[in-house]
Amino acid sequence: MYRIVTKKILNPTVTLMEIEAPMVAHKAQPGQFIILRVDEDGERIPLTIAGYDREKGTVTIIFQVVGATTAKLNHKAEGEAIQDFVGPLGNATHTEGLKKVAVVGGGVGCAIALPVAQKLHAQGCEVHSIVGFRTKELVILEDEFRACSHQMKLMTDDGSYGEKGLVTNALEALIQAGNRYDQVIAIGPLIMMKFTVQTALKYGLKTVVSMNPIMVDGTGMCGGCRLTLNRDGEKITKFACVDGPDFNGYEVDFDEAMSRGAMYRDFERHAHEEACNLFHKEVK
Repeated sequence: MYRIVTKKILNPTVTLMEIEAPMVAHKAQPGQFIILRVDEDGERIPLTIAGYDREKGTVTIIFQVVGATTAKLNHKAEGEAIQDFVGPLGNATHTEGLKKVAVVGGGVGCAIALPVAQKLHAQGCEVHSIVGFRTKELVILEDEFRACSHQMKLMTDDGSYGEKGLVTNALEALIQAGNRYDQVIAIGPLIMMKFTVQTALKYGLKTVVSMNPIMVDGTGMCGGCRLTLNRDGEKITKFACVDGPDFNGYEVDFDEAMSRGAMYRDFERHAHEEACNLFHKEVK
């Protein structure tokens, strides 16, 4: 069993948990993920590592409540434990040799982008962070990003906080201001990453994206996270969990990935509703 050391509500749908898992913390790197089970009868889900403390032996996860398992996890309190916590899995984000990088995060994807920005900053890289949210109420990790960024742009769709607009608007403005990046790293919703890649492509900037949003099983067995890469005129099939989760953004077929992801929405919505109904019955 793995004890929940800290639990913090970041916004109405996003929660941070610090989990006691010394062996995972010892090996964890930005970009990697873990697989957890809340209880003995629960399903396995992959969650990307949002932070780690090797001395304390803890790993931080940040998740959005969207389905049955995340709803069950969110009902756990500090001091309680979860059944399984396995990792680190996947390939770490490449950061070596980079001198100037734009880190672009969208929504809960900012939880994955933060440890990448922190590692780059610790290595002496000039980090320009761009984070985007729908509205002020959903903003997370603002102070943490400011602490590891030479420049930071906070965008909201409705203009209720920071600057009004999309992360792509901010990225283009920074590029047009004369910034040339060794790499753009984009982590967030598929549609956001798609248009971030298109923006960077106009200026010939290398772009890496995290395909964490399409992962299901995390071991390559289910095939749910397969994606198509267009490389040198050929279509290549890869799996986000074992071959990634980071990929060359220019190669990813985002339209196919978004279409496949939409297949699970009704199932997840139904599972979430069932889980919520069970919790309501327990309260009564």
